[in-house]
Order: sequence, then C-alpha cells, then structure tokens
Amino acid sequence: MAKILRANEMSKCLGCFACMQFCACVNKKNHSLQKSAIRIKAPGGISDRFVAVVCQGCSEPPCAEVCPSNALTPRKGGGVNQDPKKCIGCRRCENACMGHAITYDMEEHKPIICDHCGICANFCPHGCLNMQEVPD
Repeated sequence: MAKILRANEMSKCLGCFACMQFCACVNKKNHSLQKSAIRIKAPGGISDRFVAVVCQGCSEPPCAEVCPSNALTPRKGGGVNQDPKKCIGCRRCENACMGHAITYDMEEHKPIICDHCGICANFCPHGCLNMQEVPD
C-alpha cells in the first residue's frame, strides 16, 4: 500500500524546523531551508500556531496535468513522481498547485516537490507529521 505525508498533529509543533532541515539535507544534499519540500509557517505571527505547507497528495494532480514535458507523473496513492531531466523549468506546476506546496529552486531552475519519502516525519521530534497508508 502507498503512503503519503500528513501533518495531522501540528498543534504539537514548536517551529524547530527539523523536518525542513532533514528534507533539504537528504533530498537536495543542501542545508538551506529554502531547498525543503515542506515549509513550516506561522500565518498569524510567531505567537500563532504553526502549519505545514506540503503536497496534499492529489489523486489527479493538477501539477502533472499542466506539465508540458511530462516531468511530473501521477504517483500511486497520490502526488507526483518527478523526473528532473525532463523538466524545462516552465513553473506551470507551481502555479497549478492548489495547496501552494510547490516552490521553485532558482539555482537549479526546477520545482521543489514533496515525493512523500517520509524523512521529515521520521525526524520530527514532536510527532507532528506522519506517513499514512492510502489505497493505490
């Protein structure tokens, strides 16, 4: 069974950004939080609770539908698989994402998209994130 990332316990989040740090380190071999596919924000300011902005695992992902080079393909269980070699850097996927979860890497000229690997959930010290089984 496929798994997707869920941020079901964000009331426990202290804003340590460990999830972002490990995502960037493991997936992009970079220590910059800007390279992370998950973003932790406090929309109402630092005294507000934190929210996770991450791929929602759409079953029919609009980001893949608008990709002219087929660099994004629907993934079993939701979300997309990304083939960076096919990406032409058009940014259509970024604009199509309804959850605003896709960011753009200005150095690589490629989108940063969560692949639901679970690294962020594994390293969240407060159990805010988890991998949830979903039907294929």
